Amino acid sequence: MPLPLRRRPLPSACSSLCSLALLATLALPARADVPAPRDLPYPGTIVLKVDATNVGQQIFRVRATIPAAPGPLTLLYPQWVPGNHGPSGPLNQLAGLRLSAGGKALAWTRDPVHVHAFHLTVPEGATSVEAEYQFLSPVEPAQGRITMTSEIVGVQWQAMTLYPAGYFSRRIPVQASLTLPDGWQYGTALETAARQGNDIRFKPLDLETLIDSPVFAGRHFRRIDLDPGAKVPVHLNMVADNPESLEAKPEQIALHRALVQQAGKLFASHHYKHYDFLFSLSDEFGGIGREHHQSSENGVKPGYFTDWAKTELGRDLLPHEYTHSWNGKFRRPADQDVPNFNVPLQNSLLWVYEGQTQYWGNVLAARSGLVSAGGIRDAIAAYAARYDHVQGRSWRALQDTVNDPIVQARRALGWSNWQRSEDYYVEGMLIWLDVDTRIRELSGEKRSLDDFARTFYGVDNGSIGPVYYQFDDVVRTLASVQAFDWAPFLRAKLDGNAPGAPLDGLARAGWKLVYTDTPTEVIKGQEERNKMSDFSYSLGFSVKNDGAIEAIEWDGIGFRAGLSGNSSIVAVHNRAYKPEVLKAAVKAARDGKAPIELLVRKGGNFRTVALDYHGGLRYPRLERIPGSKDRLDAILQPRH
Repeated sequence: MPLPLRRRPLPSACSSLCSLALLATLALPARADVPAPRDLPYPGTIVLKVDATNVGQQIFRVRATIPAAPGPLTLLYPQWVPGNHGPSGPLNQLAGLRLSAGGKALAWTRDPVHVHAFHLTVPEGATSVEAEYQFLSPVEPAQGRITMTSEIVGVQWQAMTLYPAGYFSRRIPVQASLTLPDGWQYGTALETAARQGNDIRFKPLDLETLIDSPVFAGRHFRRIDLDPGAKVPVHLNMVADNPESLEAKPEQIALHRALVQQAGKLFASHHYKHYDFLFSLSDEFGGIGREHHQSSENGVKPGYFTDWAKTELGRDLLPHEYTHSWNGKFRRPADQDVPNFNVPLQNSLLWVYEGQTQYWGNVLAARSGLVSAGGIRDAIAAYAARYDHVQGRSWRALQDTVNDPIVQARRALGWSNWQRSEDYYVEGMLIWLDVDTRIRELSGEKRSLDDFARTFYGVDNGSIGPVYYQFDDVVRTLASVQAFDWAPFLRAKLDGNAPGAPLDGLARAGWKLVYTDTPTEVIKGQEERNKMSDFSYSLGFSVKNDGAIEAIEWDGIGFRAGLSGNSSIVAVHNRAYKPEVLKAAVKAARDGKAPIELLVRKGGNFRTVALDYHGGLRYPRLERIPGSKDRLDAILQPRH
């Protein structure tokens, strides 16, 4: 039996201090479990006020009035962020939390297991809890994505919100308001109830819709109607570091309007009351591409319009995020039907959610003219080559990569070619190209994946939804478009470990992947933008302009020579490293037998590495298959 508990008297020297500590401990709420969400209406409306005026220090100040009854209460900070596919809520940037009721401070404790949960006790007589806290925007990229600068603010409501546990988020009403710096304008899918000076009050709505409706605001703002005269409007809301970056030419605007028209022809429906592209053009505000049901967050560099000839590679961003209004937001995977933002999502169908969106994003970019057909072909060549060389597929199936937003949380990888990453995006796109060309071939060119899009995403035109689906629903709809045994076909692509990327669709489209010694414009652009040179398909790695080695192919030429990350090429054949020096050495080695000699530094150590390679420079591009039908051209043609 346990020994009897013996109590010692408190030493007189600390009796007062210790007594106060004991009283403080007793005042804290008892350890409580986090209440499970219930599908019941929340009794009251949360009033949420965000002050975004402190752009100098990049601090959001938040006040919330949360209706509550006396007794235990648990407040949650969102953990599972929509569109990020993982538990990426920026809890570390929540600070200064103070709770009160009736003007009296309330103690709180963080749940030791569910650290996004805060327990407190609401005193008798209180009808609400007042919460004051700050969201501290990162001030440099190493701390996270920057959401506030001196010129631009991005309000992501999941970062600003505490909400009561025990209820479905769609059953919790919220009245949100926002205070901006003097003279700033904003864009959002939210509907404005009133604006007085710098204070904006939005119409009340449920928490789920609020968190799915961010705001971009800025000192330099421009709004463009992308579907003039339409009953269901679509706008491009732009914020920038300077007014010059907003100077879109009429012909550039016309291409963005063509995107809206081509999407309408593809999906034959809309599932929003109005749609708002939120578009930042900035060197300081964090880049982003994140989908929402009736809007999207899109961040690019300032030269998107003003340096138009060099921005073609990035112009598939808006088509991709716009497609998500249908795929991912209106039609959603059933295992992402969760009751609130602290219940884990499941990602089993991201190869549809993101993979097919990647496909349509490229197709709509071409059909609208935002990207040329040649540009799309060069991008597909780069994609196909990259995934054809992924050695990690020998041990890790594509289906498993849908877990990467949780497993890896988008952190940098040391051996990405072997570990694999979120391959369901681009390899998923190649699978959908296979599906599209197979439908076209089997139907004698009478049907295509366009028919699937109209059938699957075009249901209930005008309805916001969402409508959930499972794997069998995808298979059933494909079969209704074109008879074929789709389930084993898809499962083989998703679950197999066969070498090489799924390139059957590319061949059926009339093209094949080849390698030449001249880079395409896409690869030239990638090298210029990323300040690197790509030797992936010759030496098996890429090199930053300063000599840093990166992206090493597992079991490639460089790997077998013992190269790894955190290494730099100092010299090539005793000449100081420059990209052109290594390229010249690779070319010269093609006509000889001597290895390419590199002086490599890792930490404080230097060593000479000999690369026994004689294949010359190799860059991927697409080449027509003689005598084949050019289905890729047909896929990329605009619809009339």
